[in-house]
Amino acid sequence: PHLDSVRNAGLSFTNFWSNPTCTPTRSSIITGKYGYRTGIKWASDELSQSETTLQQYISDQTATDYASAVIGNWHLSGNTSPINPDDFGIDHYAGLIRGTADDYYNWLLSEDGSTSNQTEYATTYFTDRSIDWIQDQSKPWFLWLAYNAPHTPFHVPPSNMHSQGSLPDYQQGMDGTPYFLAAIEAMDYQIGRLIDNIPQSEKDNTVIIFIGDNGTPGSVVQSPYTQGKAKGSLFQGGINVPMFVSGCGVSKNGSDDNLITSSDLFSTIAQIAGVSNSEIHDSKSFQSLLSENKIIREFQYSEMNDGTTDAWTISNSGYKLIVESGGSQTLYDLREDPYETTPLVITQLTPEAETAKAELEAELAVIRN
Repeated sequence: PHLDSVRNAGLSFTNFWSNPTCTPTRSSIITGKYGYRTGIKWASDELSQSETTLQQYISDQTATDYASAVIGNWHLSGNTSPINPDDFGIDHYAGLIRGTADDYYNWLLSEDGSTSNQTEYATTYFTDRSIDWIQDQSKPWFLWLAYNAPHTPFHVPPSNMHSQGSLPDYQQGMDGTPYFLAAIEAMDYQIGRLIDNIPQSEKDNTVIIFIGDNGTPGSVVQSPYTQGKAKGSLFQGGINVPMFVSGCGVSKNGSDDNLITSSDLFSTIAQIAGVSNSEIHDSKSFQSLLSENKIIREFQYSEMNDGTTDAWTISNSGYKLIVESGGSQTLYDLREDPYETTPLVITQLTPEAETAKAELEAELAVIRN
């Protein structure tokens, strides 16, 4: 209900693309760059300290007008690096620096360079810390709250936060779907707490952006999506994720089908914070779409490299081309086949499809220059 409230109060972007896994999506947001520029193409890749983060950019461009915090999942410092979010110009960090919790009720908190063991349910803890941080601020703030829910391990959240009934402890081989849904409901419950605890005067001047950072895991993906075309893939089930925007300055309502990529959040959030630039690196601000009807992109792009498959994809909303590093290509007509069940035969394309493919290839050459 709380996510529905955010969505219904503003805009739902139906053509928002992330990356197939979380780390490259986070990197694209925080740098405004595609992964082939930063080297971040898969989960646990390590962001270089030479990159200027969104938080540092806003601080530099606004003479430190904004306080910044990242609370929750970081997952941009690899698996062993000593680099902390504080090293990237972020004022405060508290969360899971390596990206996952082995147990939602027993996990390692990293905070401003130190670590401690926590036993409070992680989704609740991150919300509590976010509420406390907001209430401590005396100037405008930018909070990036990155819940690890509903990421595995499947677990049973506190019973007052979900409607999945009395669930036994999850065991390997069980259907993870009700546990996954319970984790989403618990996250929604906590999002409601967070919004309710923002002082009304600040809430009236706040923009809320909610996104998914990759598609649903294959083990719990639901029809019409399938396991091989979910999280970890460049298919729509892996990268076409929710984005809802509401709050201050959002005068439009309903859905928007503009082609948006996760890197576009960099320029958008910076512009909302008062930065004049609307295009930075690979990022194009969509702030204008919050109040205007217009088209800001003709193409959208995503990519992956999991150590086995090195591939990238581009779409003009009608056609979608997936290219692997070895040269193989797959083309889909998303208008007729939105769930990518039947690729077009490259050697038997209609003139329209042939033209579209050529345009997609030309744009890829520009993007991957």
